[in-house]
Amino acid sequence: MGTLPRGLQQLSFKKICQFYEGKPRFVTLFDTFSHIPIYSAYTFKRSDGSKKVDVPWMYEPQLSTVSDSREMQPFPSENLHKSFEDAQAVLEDYSNSVMFERGQLNPDEHQGDIHDKASTYTLTNVVPQVREFNIGPWKDHLHMIRRRLNNYCRGTAYIVTGVTTSGHSIRRHNINRLGIPTYLWSAYCCIDFDHNAPFSERSKFPVFAAHGLNDREDNKVQEMTVQQLEDFLKKVTYVDSSFQIFYANCVALNSAMP
Repeated sequence: MGTLPRGLQQLSFKKICQFYEGKPRFVTLFDTFSHIPIYSAYTFKRSDGSKKVDVPWMYEPQLSTVSDSREMQPFPSENLHKSFEDAQAVLEDYSNSVMFERGQLNPDEHQGDIHDKASTYTLTNVVPQVREFNIGPWKDHLHMIRRRLNNYCRGTAYIVTGVTTSGHSIRRHNINRLGIPTYLWSAYCCIDFDHNAPFSERSKFPVFAAHGLNDREDNKVQEMTVQQLEDFLKKVTYVDSSFQIFYANCVALNSAMP
């Protein structure tokens, strides 16, 4: 319904409409203090899960004081203007972090065409993910959601994927550069779904959610209702009591369907 998740306000949070090749691709709420996205919100595109790995990592000119472009750009080879690095992550922030990988909140495997896939390779869509979590439970969860929505969502599926933080950071030159997520969470809304799907899948529509601990151990991704996820996030992070991921929790939309 064109409505952002509500109940998430901080001065350092900036909304970014992520533009690539002349088109808006997805929306990110970005923390210019921790240099990581708080969430990315995107529409799921049917996909075989292939990754587009030949794309250069990009930065966001909309967060730079020296650019008037709104289109994400590949990192330049020369030294960057300081205002660029103040508000967002740069490649060097990740270069020496052995334990962490660049984890996309809007993953390329949930996108269909090459431009939508390519647009996910911006550091404003990336958080430090513990390697074991990134290539294990979280990767399995992304695959499972892709298969479920491919098979049983007949209309458009909207996904919001975000993080919680607790103040830990990746440092570079003795300066805090990247907030390290404690949890990754995700929720989807698909109101036009296959009512003949097996109950185990049908019961997870029109909305469902999950979270997982960004750690080497105890990092199982747990599925839950969106209400349970919202209650969890109200306890562990900076959302306020009005926090809601989807407009009317996707339910009012669903009840209007024939």
